[in-house]
Amino acid sequence: MSSEEKRREGRIPCPPDKIIYDEFRGEYICLETGEVIEERVIDQGPEWRAFTPEEREKRSRTGSPLSPTIHDSGLSTMIDWRDRDASGKRLEMKRRLEVMRWRKWQIRTRIQNSIDRNISQASAELERIADQLGLPRAVKEEAANIYKKAVEKGVVRGRAVESVVAAALYAACRIFKVPRTLDEIAQLTKSNRKEVARCYRLLVRELGIKIPIADPSDFVPRIAAALGLSGKVIKKAIEILEEAKKRGLTAGKDPAGLAAAAVYTAAQIYEERRTQKDVAQVAGVTEVTVRNRYKELIQYLKIIVPEQTEEGGFKI
Repeated sequence: MSSEEKRREGRIPCPPDKIIYDEFRGEYICLETGEVIEERVIDQGPEWRAFTPEEREKRSRTGSPLSPTIHDSGLSTMIDWRDRDASGKRLEMKRRLEVMRWRKWQIRTRIQNSIDRNISQASAELERIADQLGLPRAVKEEAANIYKKAVEKGVVRGRAVESVVAAALYAACRIFKVPRTLDEIAQLTKSNRKEVARCYRLLVRELGIKIPIADPSDFVPRIAAALGLSGKVIKKAIEILEEAKKRGLTAGKDPAGLAAAAVYTAAQIYEERRTQKDVAQVAGVTEVTVRNRYKELIQYLKIIVPEQTEEGGFKI
């Protein structure tokens, strides 16, 4: 008896690479034996197709996706504030007052306890800071998850909401290696840097968050782009930092300061002159930091830099 006959009798299962799906009949069929393995299969996907994200969003009828940046993950509905009916006509005053009462009770049912109110307030603050920093959606969602874990564990109690939100955002930036310093995030809050740093250490300790070591190379593209430098300067700055890392020069140093010094050095090498003051302002560090790191890099890595004009810095 051949293997094909044995498969027909059910002794040998059909190989997976020989099974096809007939979407018109809703059947799984074996190409070798012609056997219908499964029939009346229900397609769980949408009946429409989309070739761009815009088409997908326009044709989807299942509502917005779940998002941890919203206190209830976006599961509840929301009554619009425009006071218009389905055809776009403005509601009459009597009807408008009625909808206003609906809206008030709907908000009360969404936020039922102190934890919901806290997370709702934190979500608005998180969106504000993240939008000003231009952070991607993944970072915002990770920060929201960190904050919710902190609330559930009682870490937030007795501390300013914006300080903990800023600390959660900084932790999320570190996790996704998005180059944002603690000073940049703290400047967008009413709290000082020391308070945000204290909350950050608390979150890392209490929630057991594993934070990767900050790499100075992550800051290079951002600094160079802000200064209008070319791609070869970015490449050279990253090479300088890699060599400095091999020789142990980066240990214990501020990554933003190291990145600023490497960019300044690479710009000097390719004669795309920028002053130390300009580089320091973009990187969010002091001129003294840039100057000290610059001296260390050219001294220990034996970098030859063309003599500088009176623009700034010093001659070699």
